[in-house]
Amino acid sequence: MEFSEIIKTGEAEGREKHVPTITMDKGHKEGVDIVRVVVGHEEPHPNTVEHHIVWIELYGVKKDTDQIISLGRAAWAPVYSNPNVRFQINQIENFKDFHALAYCNIHGLWGNSLEA
Repeated sequence: MEFSEIIKTGEAEGREKHVPTITMDKGHKEGVDIVRVVVGHEEPHPNTVEHHIVWIELYGVKKDTDQIISLGRAAWAPVYSNPNVRFQINQIENFKDFHALAYCNIHGLWGNSLEA
């Protein structure tokens, strides 16, 4: 089995919303570019001890070399926090794509991409 076969996308979406939504805010403030990743953007994901998003990771693909850069990871405790994170990205113009992974403790690994 290939690693890509375990990452679910919107086609596998069920009742709960698991696919991470990625948005960019270039020029949020002078010199500050933000990439935001949210699970449950349109319909909230359950946030209980029994069923919750454990973490989100963000990766960027560099324009000039296609090198994949790990840009950050955020983790949450159930009940008291929500899977909504903002990554401040330096030199955002050097990236051509962003990829997010989110892990649900019941439904596994979910992914989404955004062209920069």
